[in-house]
Amino acid sequence: MSPPPPPPALLINCDTNGLSDTTTPPSLTCDGVAARRSAATKFNGGVAAATNSELFKAPAPWKSLAKRWDHRLSVESKLRKSTVLKSLAKHIATPGMISLGGGLPSGEYIPFEYFDVKVPAIRHFSEEETRESGKIMHIGKHDVKEGKSSYDLWIALNYGQATGSAQLLRWVTEHTEIIHSPPYRDWACILSAGNTSSLGMVYRMFLERGDYVISEEYTFATAVETSHPMGCKFVGVKMDDQGMLADALDELLENWDVETRGARKPFLVYTVPSGQNPTGATQGPERRRQIYKVAQKHDLILIEDEPYFFLQMNKYGVPAPPHPKSHEEFIKSLIPSLLSMDVDGRVIRLDSFSKVLSPGSRCGWTVASAQICERMQRHGEVSTQHPSGFSQVILHRLLDEEWGHGGYLDWLFNLRLQYTSRRDVMMKACDEFLPKSVASWTPPTAGMFHWIKLDVSKHPLFGKKSVKSIEEEMFQAAIAQCVLVTPGSYFLAEQDKELEKVFFRATFAAAEFDDMAEAIRRFGLAIREVFRIKN
Repeated sequence: MSPPPPPPALLINCDTNGLSDTTTPPSLTCDGVAARRSAATKFNGGVAAATNSELFKAPAPWKSLAKRWDHRLSVESKLRKSTVLKSLAKHIATPGMISLGGGLPSGEYIPFEYFDVKVPAIRHFSEEETRESGKIMHIGKHDVKEGKSSYDLWIALNYGQATGSAQLLRWVTEHTEIIHSPPYRDWACILSAGNTSSLGMVYRMFLERGDYVISEEYTFATAVETSHPMGCKFVGVKMDDQGMLADALDELLENWDVETRGARKPFLVYTVPSGQNPTGATQGPERRRQIYKVAQKHDLILIEDEPYFFLQMNKYGVPAPPHPKSHEEFIKSLIPSLLSMDVDGRVIRLDSFSKVLSPGSRCGWTVASAQICERMQRHGEVSTQHPSGFSQVILHRLLDEEWGHGGYLDWLFNLRLQYTSRRDVMMKACDEFLPKSVASWTPPTAGMFHWIKLDVSKHPLFGKKSVKSIEEEMFQAAIAQCVLVTPGSYFLAEQDKELEKVFFRATFAAAEFDDMAEAIRRFGLAIREVFRIKN
């Protein structure tokens, strides 16, 4: 099963330390994981085992190494050292070693003997099917010792490493290689306590007080808010229905005036390429290539926040393509990621289980160059430590031992179908209930958000009332109709700018189908009331 190749324009002729090769081995596939593991060295997944992605990747001497980012690292990040206590972990696996060095409690005093979790069987993913034919995963305290699993409660519920457990790190490393196959050699993964946690770390690794972060002109509000206590600001780039405009990004950077802005030229770009939050926009393959070229031109670091990557859909109103006949076909149907185009190691990809398995797991992973992941590890050692052991052991048992890589892709394809149906219900309701003389939209092709523009010039008091006050009037009218939609101003990258347009974000992720249609009907009533539309 081959992931999408890097675009031809970005392929490079590698010659690294005298090693060159014109042939490359086949890409890792779901079916090839077992053979990869059987040929690997002995797996070390004990309590607090030291680990890293290099243990689980195929050698790739024909690929170039990532650029070094020392010139971009913050003073804080450069000062981080390996914690002395965590450095002891490398000795624990030494044969015959009796450890009196670490402050790890004995597993005997962890009062959880086992727990059972019922999950869907592969290709029987509905709640009803799970109730009737779901499989129970029995996760015990001594499963490793008893030869039942490679991971158990004895290991998972003790202290671990900031990389995450060896067991789940191995799985996400394989998954990354199967889906994205990063085109440089020293890429790595590190587990996280979710993308928001990772984002905060990345900011502190690269930003100094007074710096700017670049994003789409409308962006994930929490990404902006996370930067504020650091004394940093966002600057927005113009968008179209495919998200960030590469030409506008280039123009912003070409014309950056340090004296006027009071800050150095920004180099950190935050983007959500698929099903962007809040606009639902999805960057096409060519747009991603254009943005990457601008990043190379200006030596940018791209934060690729991709919780909705697998929720890509066919266009609304266009018949859905046939179900993929293989996992390979499903992967090829996805728009290639920025990571898959990254020949320099300038993409920091934030991956998450939140939107596809469980937000409450607070478990995700970051893919970046080994240098960047090492800096994140140093940060994690003195902050989050590692994701919850409960989350890690449940996710590992499900993804690695119950479903496997192929079963997970089956689940993701099922989610794609579910979210497509939800999107279609909301689009149909918008067509039926929203006054098109005022409301307009582009149906999303990924994610879970719908972005509705209201032509503020049609408001009877336009020019006499501020756009912001008209947005607030519209919001309160919607609340009065008992429908909650989010004002677009909440998502402005530059919160100090005067509002010029009115948008509202609606999500089709959770409401029942009938409730979704009713909510849009109510929103339509609110629009007619505020804009004085009689029919």
